[in-house]
Amino acid sequence: MIGDRWGVTDAEVALRFGCDALLEAPVLSAWRGVTVAAPPERVWPWVGQIRVAPYSYDWVDNLGRRSPRTLLGLDPPQVGEPFTRTAGRPVGEVLAVDPGRELTGRILGALMSYRLEPHGDSTRLLLKVVMGRGRVLAPLVSVGDLVMARRQLLTFKELAERG
Repeated sequence: MIGDRWGVTDAEVALRFGCDALLEAPVLSAWRGVTVAAPPERVWPWVGQIRVAPYSYDWVDNLGRRSPRTLLGLDPPQVGEPFTRTAGRPVGEVLAVDPGRELTGRILGALMSYRLEPHGDSTRLLLKVVMGRGRVLAPLVSVGDLVMARRQLLTFKELAERG
């Protein structure tokens, strides 16, 4: 499908993500990835901070409110809490947490898993997005997600690398 992969290897696409356990036959599967020049313990707090803001194009998905550029010292993510916030309002739900390794949530009909894989002195920050409905819209969602998720992962990369 158009836009289903960005920055990932075939081996990473073959990995089993938390969202795979929650949806057996997706109509959309999309993978995104970026290498972060920081260890997983520096990347994980930023991934967990998605609970307060989307970290993508704030003018689009956060009504112009800037996602925080400093760590807020949040408690670890918990199943059942809101997955993210847009314009200060809770959206979605945290579905699974493997502390320091993977965060899975639901938002607007999609399931997504953020996964951290140690890679030497760096971290591979991977994202898999799946949807169970909307076969007709899936190509549009895939391309739209590619744009937004790419920005988000690059923002997490920048923030984690600056230390």
